[in-house]
Amino acid sequence: MIDLIYLTVLFPLLGFLFNGILGPKIRSEKVIGIVGSSAIGIPFIVTVGALIQTLSLPVDQRLNIATLFQWINVAGLNINFSYQVDQLSLLMSLIVTGVGFIIHVYSIGYMHGDKSFWRFFAYLNLFIFAMMNLILADNFLLLFLGWEGVGLCSYLLIGFWYDRKFENSTTSSAGLKAFVVNRIGDFGFLLGMFLIYSTFGTLVFTDVFSRAVAFDVPEHIFTLIALFLFIGAVGKSAQIPLFVWLPDAMAGPTPVSALIHAATMVTAGVYMVARCNIIYASAPTAMMVVAVFGIFTAFLAATIGLVQNDIKKVLAYSTVSQLGYMFLAMGAGAFSAGIFHVMTHAFFKALLFLGAGSVIHSMHEAQDIRKYGGLKKYMPVTYATFLIAATAISGIPPLSGFFSKDEILWYSYSNLGIIFWLLGLITAMFTAFYMFRLYFMTFEGQEKFSAKGGSEVGGDHHKLHPHESPKLMTVPLIILAVLSIIGGFIGIPEIFSGEHGNIFHSWLAPVFKLAEFKMMNISSHSHFEELVLMIVSVAAAASSIFFARHIYLKKPAIAEKFSSGFKGAYNILLNKYFIDEVYEASIVKPMVKGSENILWKIADNKMIDGLINSLAKLVGSVSNNIRKIQTGVAQSYALVMILGILVALFWIIISYS
Repeated sequence: MIDLIYLTVLFPLLGFLFNGILGPKIRSEKVIGIVGSSAIGIPFIVTVGALIQTLSLPVDQRLNIATLFQWINVAGLNINFSYQVDQLSLLMSLIVTGVGFIIHVYSIGYMHGDKSFWRFFAYLNLFIFAMMNLILADNFLLLFLGWEGVGLCSYLLIGFWYDRKFENSTTSSAGLKAFVVNRIGDFGFLLGMFLIYSTFGTLVFTDVFSRAVAFDVPEHIFTLIALFLFIGAVGKSAQIPLFVWLPDAMAGPTPVSALIHAATMVTAGVYMVARCNIIYASAPTAMMVVAVFGIFTAFLAATIGLVQNDIKKVLAYSTVSQLGYMFLAMGAGAFSAGIFHVMTHAFFKALLFLGAGSVIHSMHEAQDIRKYGGLKKYMPVTYATFLIAATAISGIPPLSGFFSKDEILWYSYSNLGIIFWLLGLITAMFTAFYMFRLYFMTFEGQEKFSAKGGSEVGGDHHKLHPHESPKLMTVPLIILAVLSIIGGFIGIPEIFSGEHGNIFHSWLAPVFKLAEFKMMNISSHSHFEELVLMIVSVAAAASSIFFARHIYLKKPAIAEKFSSGFKGAYNILLNKYFIDEVYEASIVKPMVKGSENILWKIADNKMIDGLINSLAKLVGSVSNNIRKIQTGVAQSYALVMILGILVALFWIIISYS
């Protein structure tokens, strides 16, 4: 199966071509949905086969390169179109194809009746095609091809409903915002690639990483490479200051949010840092930068999520916060823990988004959680699975989020210090609070809607008839709920697993062994401290859940008093620290004004157009004067010819005399 790994990329491409070309003619949702979903389901089966084959190989033979063809051979730059099959790429492939397949099946029910049903599945398949190229690439250039591909597809999917309004703009503007902001990060990624090639003379992963160990490269070069690459990750994985695109990505259909936020695009930056682990391990300064950006992004996004009222916006800021956790792990040198959280997060965050989509579908596109309440009895499957996901992301044992989140907190304490651990703990408390605020306001408590009169909030009087979603949507929720429950047991900490050790860490150990060897001087602490911190984190999360229950079920007036009593702080959080407004005032408007007044009115109109128009006038003036010679009298032309001949003869005679 390892030799057939290219099928995991080929089938999504074929699905895109089929639905993109024949979809408008077929117009059968059943055929389009089956083709689109099969284009992801088959790669999942292939990946499982490759995993089984890899497990049968000795540990030192589990890295395989599948070369398709020679891609570039110019001036010493020799790059093949090759895929690297190892423990990390296989794990990411399982996540992308497995969760991606579930989202595709869910989309058949969610997008039923949409006029562009075929286009949606074509874009989804293209997205998976780009993502699979990214994670399977054996060189930076092919990775960058997939990197740019997911950026393009995110633009297409976020702006899918281009004719709809989104907040004060349109969905197409939200897609454009994501595209432009990601280009800023991609510029840094390109600089990192250029520096890698100039330093190591290659862009192939195995060669770069082996030379990073063998070559005597100054630490500041490693630091520059790591920081340039991290700039790309900041854009793609929505870290401060380039996280502003991700909440606006909620303009797209909910399955798009699940795909982008859970298993694919936003985790690309985390994957890239993990893949380049030896480079980061050789640059301690860059590692600290990654950790600082990660923890502050996690904390900032969590505070914003506390007061958001749009169900998808709450989950969006939750995603930003969880990505910050992943980068905190990377900065702490806990690469396996970061990837572990990528996996568990894919399960429960996809479940949360798809559950939110089920609620939105039931509530006739209403997304304000203040218009919900009491949906538990109308949507029992969605309610139960959403509760599981909310509990998992809150870090309550024995669900998957507990194992990965607690491991990150432990490594941040052990390798970075108590300040990082404390900020991580507070962030975890905020996460538990706003996730159960969302849960209680949606599924518990008093109904805020009326089947006869519509919603009581916001003056919306559409008739609402909440109902459970069809099985095409609820079965994926159940599968993801099961994964959210059992997914963490593959990474049971050594404190509990004993001599068997952490299976997840053992699986990824060969990928990170060089980096871990480089960081052998990192401090370690006792299992007793780990157990104490674990108890503290669980107690903190549980107290946040009970506090949310007390406020939003028992004493809802407290929340109203807070929003009115602390109106300034509340408005700051509700308006996302006015970061978008600051960018608008300090960057967007000056660029627009500068482009209008300098580039358009001066550079374009006066300089470029002026030069071209002046040349045109000069040519016209010269032509007008020359035209006067053309009298139309044949005798005059003959006289001129004779005079010309005489002048030429005279010149010849003078020259030879």
